[in-house]
Amino acid sequence: MPSSITGLVSHPLSGDTVLQHEIAAEQASSLGHAGRRVEKALMRLSEADESDAEARDRLLNVAADAVHGYFIQRELCGLRRHDDVIEDMAIPRRVLARLGAS
Repeated sequence: MPSSITGLVSHPLSGDTVLQHEIAAEQASSLGHAGRRVEKALMRLSEADESDAEARDRLLNVAADAVHGYFIQRELCGLRRHDDVIEDMAIPRRVLARLGAS
């Protein structure tokens, strides 16, 4: 129906605006994926058999890698502070220590 009849005015999106929306959607998707990867790695670490030091150390490395990737993804999205995420996700100090954080 023509906009003159409906009273609606259509404003076509520019190519740049469409591209910015696509980039934002990809960033959000990637950030969500990285966050789920951290959650899974932390769950596996928490369920690790404390008597198996080798397996626990391997899971600790996997968790540290996942957290590192998540922090990088957050920074690429412009999110520089990680304190709230560390608290909300209950990222253990031993994982942060593997990243060189204190």
